[in-house]
Amino acid sequence: MLLLLVIIYLAFISLGLPDAILGSAWPIMSKNLNASLEFAGAVSLVISLGTVISSLMTAKLINQFGIGKVVAFSVLLTASALLGFSMANFALALMLLAIPLGIGAGAVDAALNNYVAQNYESKHMNYLHSFWGVGATAGPLIMANYLMLNEGWRQGYMAITLIQFALVIILFASLPLWKKALSAKQEEAGSTPFISNRKALGIFGVKIQLVMFFCYCALEAGTGLWTASYLSIEKGLSPKDAAFWTAMFYLGITAGRFLCGFVSGKVSGRFADKLNEESLIRLGVITIILGVIVLISPLPILLSPIGLMLIGLGCAPIYPNTIHLTPKRFGASASQAVIGLSMACAYIGTTLVPPIIGALVSYFSFALYPALLLLLALGLLITTEKLKRLCKSANMETAYNSNNEHL
Repeated sequence: MLLLLVIIYLAFISLGLPDAILGSAWPIMSKNLNASLEFAGAVSLVISLGTVISSLMTAKLINQFGIGKVVAFSVLLTASALLGFSMANFALALMLLAIPLGIGAGAVDAALNNYVAQNYESKHMNYLHSFWGVGATAGPLIMANYLMLNEGWRQGYMAITLIQFALVIILFASLPLWKKALSAKQEEAGSTPFISNRKALGIFGVKIQLVMFFCYCALEAGTGLWTASYLSIEKGLSPKDAAFWTAMFYLGITAGRFLCGFVSGKVSGRFADKLNEESLIRLGVITIILGVIVLISPLPILLSPIGLMLIGLGCAPIYPNTIHLTPKRFGASASQAVIGLSMACAYIGTTLVPPIIGALVSYFSFALYPALLLLLALGLLITTEKLKRLCKSANMETAYNSNNEHL
């Protein structure tokens, strides 16, 4: 259903809008709220804790209330939290508001990822995450526009809040579409058994996927949160320019995912085999490593943003293509639980690593920042390759046993 797909895209724009604005605005927010530099990591930690909890609960919530209501109420939570951010007068308030912001984001992420993975082609999964990138790119750009004003970060948060509430209205109006789509799916495929998180965790290869998502989201979140501060402190850019280049990092992710979606939808034959989902994931990891090397290298300041763009382009295919492979690798009945667990581990990476990065660069130097990103990129390389080999060997064994049964 085309209209429902458009609404899902809009929901992912709303998911991306708040993701990068805290890091972009924090150099000025921290002064207005009398907060330390590393306090942004603590706020990010609370947001991620909320997403971990809601990701683990999403399968049960959808089973009880339906995906349409879960998504609509979750976006309402995030919109309300962002309204609170715009009015906060002390730093502790941000910690409290981060709880509903994280809970709402985690439920939207896990629910829509699984729905698209099961019901749409690979190109739509890449496009879906491209629209997340549209939101993640637009957020810092909106914020950068308001940072020129006195305490303009408040107006920036308010502008994004209004966009979120507009989407809430659309989502509640679209509830009949979800009901119609799910009814048609149940008539066609029949009911699928509910798989708990514990059972999903025991499936062969799932644990490697969880570690992979930990590494990936730790790298992406660490880059998004601390890039503006790194460019301001270590490279000497103004807060406005640093916020702009943070947006360019997310633009790299967005453009790369649109490109992956186009490639997935257009190539065929032997080129489709060479540019399949697993090949795109490998290419992305290599591009990330190249981008981090550019940041580490003693190159002129104008080349640093190129490294960020490369990291963004490399991030593009990893998340959506791994998610889309989940029903194929672990089974459709287990995919919601596996994706929920994957989102939880992804957000654990987002929870733990950015504050650790903040503490390390505060204690030592921001010059250490690119080396920490490289360490995460190498972990991502190891886990993606191991996951590919494990699932390939498991599929070959399944096919072998199936053939023997027919003999």
